[in-house]
Amino acid sequence: MQETAFFITLAVVALVVFLILRKWSWRLRRLKSRLKSFEIEEELMFAFLHDLGSAIESDTSVKALSRMIVDGIDKVVSARGGAIYYLSEDGKHLVPAYVSEHCPPLIGVPVEILKRAERDPRVLESHVRLAKVPVDEGILGHCLSLRESLRVPDVKNHVAYRDAFVRYDGDVAVLLAPLRHAGKELGVLAVARLHSDGSFTGNDFAVFRTVAEQSAFAIGNANIHREANEKRVFESELRTAREVQHILLPQAEPIISGYRVSGTNLPARIISGDYYDYVDLGQGRHGIAIADVSGKGVAAGLLMAMCRSVLRSVAPGELSASKVLAMVNRQLFPDIREDMFISMAYHVLEPGSGRVVMARAGHDPALWYHKSSGTVEFLKPPGLAVGIDAGGVFERVTRDHEIVLESGDCLLLYTDGVKEAIDGKEEEFGPERLSQVFRAAAVYGAEEIVAAVQRELKLFTGEAPQMDDITLVAIEKR
Repeated sequence: MQETAFFITLAVVALVVFLILRKWSWRLRRLKSRLKSFEIEEELMFAFLHDLGSAIESDTSVKALSRMIVDGIDKVVSARGGAIYYLSEDGKHLVPAYVSEHCPPLIGVPVEILKRAERDPRVLESHVRLAKVPVDEGILGHCLSLRESLRVPDVKNHVAYRDAFVRYDGDVAVLLAPLRHAGKELGVLAVARLHSDGSFTGNDFAVFRTVAEQSAFAIGNANIHREANEKRVFESELRTAREVQHILLPQAEPIISGYRVSGTNLPARIISGDYYDYVDLGQGRHGIAIADVSGKGVAAGLLMAMCRSVLRSVAPGELSASKVLAMVNRQLFPDIREDMFISMAYHVLEPGSGRVVMARAGHDPALWYHKSSGTVEFLKPPGLAVGIDAGGVFERVTRDHEIVLESGDCLLLYTDGVKEAIDGKEEEFGPERLSQVFRAAAVYGAEEIVAAVQRELKLFTGEAPQMDDITLVAIEKR
């Protein structure tokens, strides 16, 4: 009897030990499986971070980088799919940059789209891949507004989808993270699983947040590289445009019987809105133009080129300066923006005689140096700027004004960048100072006038930056 009891006890102990060993064996296998999963996840994560680092060092486009990030994170956390949305330029919408092929919808769908999708499933797919999301709507907007990562176990029950006109019907779990770089909102990154795939674990969420932070850094750097490249391309194009514009300006001074002419253009930026030109009118006559387009930069430079082209097409054969300006105005007016205009002056020089027919379209008055008296006169014939009126008023106001230059007399044409140049105390160079410099240099001729004005401007402004384009044309009667 005692022997039987001993064997029963031994059997029970053995069974307990067996069950304990079996339980621990099962736990061990389960632990090994989890460790293996962690190893695989870690390998995938390191591979993803390596690819991300390579992308940062290269010139990977934002579109390609977005695809790499979403597909890479999908693998790391075993998601069914994912998407990345970027903030629009106006900051009012989240715009899909990449939605992976099998990603469940991450946005609510209007009822009418769902009805149309019953007949054609492509309607829903197209809507999901193209629809912009207002920043204050849906789980994407909710994530962006909170500025923190979210784990949403069941999207359809989220507070963001309580709208009767926007529904969400899928059984989907999602991880979301706002993308920020250098304090700037970039967008939202999300990955999703169907409930049938299993829920996201706490470890999945932790890994996702870490990878999302690295992704935001990569995207921010990609944007910086892209903007820098665009800036380099733009600056290169501007330099090319400047070279072309320089060609449009006179390459040599004109040879006019009885006169000596000298001109220069000093742009404040790469592209100048100032313009001067010499036009051969035939029979020894020449037209001399100077103009200043309102504003600066590319728009002003393009309008300047248009003005030159029109002037050269209408000036030959016409000896009335005001009629030339009238034709220029009529051709340019339809193409000039309402906030732009051109101040312009045009002069027709008759060879030998000293007769000059001039017209002024809202331009600064020319300076006339009289050698006989040593005085300087401001010439102010009436005129309206080009581009303000279609033609009727312009032609009534803008008239020819005729003068006769004596031997030794000089004219100085200039743009407002000369008199409006400022020094370190923000004092303007002004017309009176310009008149004094002109009178002192006029006795030495046209070239010295242009050189002297430039020297005095440099001495006056010192280290102050040039604020406007500067153009000078001096005409000397020999």
